[in-house]
Amino acid sequence: MLTTHNVTMQFGGLTAVTDLSLTVNDGEIVGLIGPNGAGKTTVFNTITGVYIPTSGSIILNGKNITGKQPHKITSAGIARTFQNIRLFHEMTVLENILVACALRSRPSLFEAVLHLPTYRIKERKSYAFAFELLSSVGLLDNADDSAVSLPYGKQRRLEIIRALATAPTLLLLDEPAAGMNPQESQELMAFITSIRDKFHISVLLIEHHMQVVMGICSRLYVLDYGITIAEGTPAEIQKNQKVIDAYLGVD
Repeated sequence: MLTTHNVTMQFGGLTAVTDLSLTVNDGEIVGLIGPNGAGKTTVFNTITGVYIPTSGSIILNGKNITGKQPHKITSAGIARTFQNIRLFHEMTVLENILVACALRSRPSLFEAVLHLPTYRIKERKSYAFAFELLSSVGLLDNADDSAVSLPYGKQRRLEIIRALATAPTLLLLDEPAAGMNPQESQELMAFITSIRDKFHISVLLIEHHMQVVMGICSRLYVLDYGITIAEGTPAEIQKNQKVIDAYLGVD
C-alpha cells in the first residue's frame, strides 16, 4: 500500500527525519511510536505533502507521490487526522462530512451555479454517503449539531469519519487516543479495527498510548531523534533494549 524509501527531511541545519524506510501493507494497522520530538508528525507531514522531503521517495499503490500537493495526495488515496482536532467548528456535523465528500463527487462550477441534474445527482449521493458514515459511528442524531458542541470523544470520531469521506485507501491517525480515558481508549481500539475492516483500508498510526498501540497494531516502527531504531511486532518491540532505553522505560 505505502512504501517510503530512505526519506530524509531537513530544515536548514536540522535533520528531523533520517533515511526512513517503512511499509504499510494492504489491510494492516501499523504504529509509528517514539518520544516527543522524534519526528513522527514530520513523517506524516512529508507523506501527505505538507513538506517535500529533502531526499528519498514515497510510493502509494505503486505510484510515486513524492512532492505532490496535499489535495492531490488526498485524491490519490491518503487521508489524515491531526494531533489537535481540526474540525470546521462553525459548521454542522453533517456539513463537515459533506466538505470531504466533495473531493469524490467533484461537481464543476458550471454544474453548481446552474444547479444542473448532474449536480443534483452528485449532491444526493454525497448526502446518502454522509448519512451512512454518521450512522456507522453513532453520530446520526448529531447531524445538525455544530461540530464544536460535540463532546471530545465524538469530535475525534467525526474527524476520523470526515477523513473516511474522501474514500482513502490509507488512513493516517495522529494520536487519536490523546486525552481519552481508559474506557474511551478501549472503544477507540474497537472503532479503528472496525473501520479498517468495513472500509477495506490500511492504517498508519502515531500514538503514545501503549495499550492502544500494542492492542491493534500488527507491526511498529520506533523513531528517536528522527532515526528508526527498531521495527517489529509489538512483542518484539517491547523486548527491544534500544526502545526500552529511549522510550518505553522499565516496568
